[in-house]
Amino acid sequence: MVRSARQAAHGARPVDPPRDARPGGPGAEAAAHNLFDAAAAYVAASATDDEEAMDEAASWVSPEALSFGVNELACRAVLTLSRERGVSPDVMARDLLGLPAARS
Repeated sequence: MVRSARQAAHGARPVDPPRDARPGGPGAEAAAHNLFDAAAAYVAASATDDEEAMDEAASWVSPEALSFGVNELACRAVLTLSRERGVSPDVMARDLLGLPAARS
């Protein structure tokens, strides 16, 4: 089971990753990479506009598994940055996206 950053922060129970992201699941024989490898490579390539690397990383797992991994990476990044900067995750997420502060 995988425990997401959001669940860890709130003490929630771990969740299973998408079925095809598990070892031995569909697509496991097609790639030696797990969903977190794919997510890290995909996001890093996206940040540098490297379409070829994005396509390669996206081919390592199913679209659902990639989405799960990218979401997990985003949650962990927001939590880490919010702790480092002493702000709430909501403030950090909005700041990263260039959005104005939420109204109370």
